[in-house]
Formats: sequence, structure tokens, C-alpha cells
Amino acid sequence: MRKIGIGGDHAGFEYKQRIKQILIDKGFEVTDFGPDSDASADYPDYVHPLASAVESGELELGIAICGSGNGVCITVNKHQGIRGALAWNTELAALARQHNDANIICIPARFIDFELATEIVDTFLHTDFEGGRHQRRVSKIACQ
Repeated sequence: MRKIGIGGDHAGFEYKQRIKQILIDKGFEVTDFGPDSDASADYPDYVHPLASAVESGELELGIAICGSGNGVCITVNKHQGIRGALAWNTELAALARQHNDANIICIPARFIDFELATEIVDTFLHTDFEGGRHQRRVSKIACQ
């Protein structure tokens, strides 16, 4: 069973709830970092713990959702072991995994419809890192 984390803010709440249920129905173990409602919420409060869990290896991959996707993406990428990628189509989600070994996908809930968001998540979760020349590049990302 794959362990996935999910979190975001009030703008991503509805998508988070629906995506979480789809993943559970597909047999994923999902850790929900919040928020627990669509009341105004600060995404760093929820996505820093998500990023920490992915970074530590407690969770395999993560999904971060806010209005633009930018806030959650900026936040998760503050973690040294995280490669968060903003995706608004499935091609970007696939490339984020194949070429960048992204471990958190960032979804812009206010700019894509729910069906596309689920396709992006599905692509992200079912695409493997290609390694090879991409591994050399990924290895150079971390600050020394």
C-alpha cells in the first residue's frame, strides 16, 4: 500500500477532500494534514508538516493544493529533501516525476477543474523517475 500525504488551504479544501476519498477508494493510505474546513487557513501550517513527512520517508509522495498552487509549492520547496512541482496539466505532472523526481505535486485549485486535478494526481502517482541523465541533474539541486 502506498502512503500519500495531502494538505493545503481553504481554497484547496474541496479538492483535497474529494481527491483524498478517491485515493482511499483506490487503496492508498492517505494522511490528511488539513485544513479540516473551507474556513480561511494559512497553507504553511498544513504543508510544512506534509513536506516534513515526505522528506523523512514516512510518506512516499505528497499532494499540496491551494488557490494558485504557488503558495504551497514555494512552501514545500523550503525543505531540503523536497522537490515540489506546480502542475496544471498531466504532461507537466509526468515530466515532474520522470525528469525531476518530484515528490510533491502542487495543484492550482482555482485554475483547473476537478476532473483535470484528479488526472494530474493520477499521472503523478503512476509515473516513475527515469534516472539516468536526470539523476545527475537532480543530484545537483540540493544546496551544499
